[in-house]
Amino acid sequence: MALFSINNIKISGVSACVPIHEETNWDFDLLNENEKKLLIKTTGIEKRRVAEKGTTTADLCFTSAKTLLKKLNFKANEIELIIFVSQSPDYFLPSTSTILQDRLELPTTAMAFDINLGCSGYVYGLSVISSLMTTTKIKKALLLAGDVSSFSINKNDKSTYPLFGDAGSATVLEYDENCSQMHFNVQSDGSGHQAIIIPDGGIRNPLTKDSFIEHKIEKGIVRSDRNLKLNGTDIFNFSLREVPPNVNELVAYANEDIAEYDYFIMHQANKLMNESIRKKLKFESEKVPYSISKFGNTSSASIPLTIVSELSNKLEKGRNKLILSGFGVGLSWASALVTTNNLICTDILEYE
Repeated sequence: MALFSINNIKISGVSACVPIHEETNWDFDLLNENEKKLLIKTTGIEKRRVAEKGTTTADLCFTSAKTLLKKLNFKANEIELIIFVSQSPDYFLPSTSTILQDRLELPTTAMAFDINLGCSGYVYGLSVISSLMTTTKIKKALLLAGDVSSFSINKNDKSTYPLFGDAGSATVLEYDENCSQMHFNVQSDGSGHQAIIIPDGGIRNPLTKDSFIEHKIEKGIVRSDRNLKLNGTDIFNFSLREVPPNVNELVAYANEDIAEYDYFIMHQANKLMNESIRKKLKFESEKVPYSISKFGNTSSASIPLTIVSELSNKLEKGRNKLILSGFGVGLSWASALVTTNNLICTDILEYE
């Protein structure tokens, strides 16, 4: 179990960008009216933002980063490290982070690399970038996290299409010897990798013409091997089994009381599932924000998107103690204890 603490690194600002095009599950034709009501009640997902063809995760993260750096009054040449967390990169290679280093006009002395993670990706990314910063004493760094999940989802698959939205985010971190510690609990279990998977397109199963043949799995579920496949029951059971102890172990490791935390910000996966986790951890509902009704499951962008969408006015004033928790594809899951102080947030940005 990867339980560890990070000194001297603080989160200075967070931004998030979504496509301007909005879809509502009330208009999803594969479901009848009763099915729509049940879907929205259980998942909490009423609307989603969907990227137009040609819009990438990098575009959404670029917009987030440019706006946030300007609001913080930081210069691009001050950024010494950029990490891009996503499962929808621009290319198989090169890394999207190096392309964004150039687009953002960061110095060529900046370190840049990608992390291939989805649902848990933001917390994993925070753990990696803060670890690098504290060991190297890098002063300012940029974490970009997001996904254009719609690229890999079949519109004729009612088990996936109504769930996912597209978004990108940017988080700026700074070296500060006077800030509070961050604490992390990071875990994985690859034996469950089939629970969320795109079967074809990698080296294990290269793309062929058969990869794009659509198969009817059952009524309302049609997809190819190039489309995302999701076993919702397995993910639900995994999340309820692993997330609460992961958070409790982290709080105990930090020798703190969970009641002292101001907000518990979860990956926006499924309202029923997240509420079950909240109740297991005995968190008050007013301390657990949701953005899922407006944006759906935005994979690695969901935690920063929720911060910007639901908490920006509260976090910009004073000191706040946050628990962050991401869980899903991999299988992987992670939680973090983070203290912010007058956090700078942008408005929700829209990409046309």
